[in-house]
Amino acid sequence: MSDQPSHSELPRLLTARHAAAIVVGIIIGSGIFLVPREMMSAVGSSSGVYAVWIVGGMLSLFGAMSYAEVAAMKPRVGGEYAFLHDAYGPLTAFLYTWTWTLIAKPASIATIAAGLMRVLGNFPAFAFLDHPAALYMTWAQVMAILATWLITGMNIVSTLESANLATVLTWLKVSLILVIAGFCFAARSHGSMANFGTHFSGARGGFAGFMIALVAALWAYDGWSDVSQMAGEVKDPQRALPRALVGGVALVGVLYMLTNAAIQYVLPATAIAHSPRPAVEALQLVGGRAGAALVSVGMAVSIAATFVGSSLSGARVPFAAARDGLLPPVLARIQPRFRTPWVSLLLQAVLSTLLLLVVGRFQALLSLAIISEWLFYALTTATVFVFRRREPDAVRPYRVSGYPVVPALFIAAAVLLMVFSFVDQPVTSMLGAGVILAGIPAYYAIRRKPATPLS
Repeated sequence: MSDQPSHSELPRLLTARHAAAIVVGIIIGSGIFLVPREMMSAVGSSSGVYAVWIVGGMLSLFGAMSYAEVAAMKPRVGGEYAFLHDAYGPLTAFLYTWTWTLIAKPASIATIAAGLMRVLGNFPAFAFLDHPAALYMTWAQVMAILATWLITGMNIVSTLESANLATVLTWLKVSLILVIAGFCFAARSHGSMANFGTHFSGARGGFAGFMIALVAALWAYDGWSDVSQMAGEVKDPQRALPRALVGGVALVGVLYMLTNAAIQYVLPATAIAHSPRPAVEALQLVGGRAGAALVSVGMAVSIAATFVGSSLSGARVPFAAARDGLLPPVLARIQPRFRTPWVSLLLQAVLSTLLLLVVGRFQALLSLAIISEWLFYALTTATVFVFRRREPDAVRPYRVSGYPVVPALFIAAAVLLMVFSFVDQPVTSMLGAGVILAGIPAYYAIRRKPATPLS
């Protein structure tokens, strides 16, 4: 496969190292530092928390393995869009693109930007972020918007350099996580193995508690699929993508379990359940202000790596859809000098900016970002069955182990999560479903003959 692109294609510049860094970098954001509280509040015990981490990690790994088979078989720009288009046709692909482009990805980027400002606000030098800037805006909103456009500009100028930066930040944050865990385990005067046997009596418990904790864990694992959207820009994708997806999720699972163990070694269950930032409290207990500052630095670096990778991959979906005639052709334009999908990147930044202006609050942005993801995760994973039946003799550089059980378990878990979401959060879930369904009339309103083939 040639690495030299035509005038309508993006060049294959990224290596397996870049792909792995994008997987790990996007997954590990602020979640591991924050969700231990939600998980302990939901299940109430160390064993319950570990059960959730293991189940969430296995489900994410099953999804990554399923994606790896399809991505290696069809390494195209747009990832999930391309798989859904080939498997189910243009309407399903459009609904995914509609939801992804207008809501899911801009809200995700806005969440990341708002989260980064919230972490930076812990440092005295950034105390001004909570102050009013102009009209109803705070400086945190202003700086979040500036950061969004700075990273967008970098992604327009060079895909390779953005991927290099994401790689450096990713392995830096992996190193910081290991250092943080090491400090906790080394502090024998503050830590105790007895903490692993403590319980939080106020936990919700039962099946509902387990599902609430699982949703939190899966949010922490979320993002592993994003590298598939850049499959058309990865060298030797048949080998690189399976390694990045499967190896990346496995590495993240190990790091999450290690970090959670370090926090629980220092803090008992009740303290974790009551702390808004368990990792910060654990390091503050171990190392005072310096320890808390180390966690804040780790969180800032972690979120920055996620920021770069998420922004880089997200614009490939509308770019691919525009090439296939499902969105205005202007979104398929490639910057002649830099060979990047500059119009799609600009649209992504504009929509993210609007959300930061209108919503601004971290938690509201988070709810908006994750509401519809699992429907399309399930549909994309199900393409493994479609292509196995439709193209039995096609070359498959990677085959998902445990087929058909592994993809079936992931799909079943996705359906269960969606059902639980509708029961537990009916209003928000109906809003998310409404956004998706609104794409149906939009599809028929703008449908036209494809401008160029997808592959």
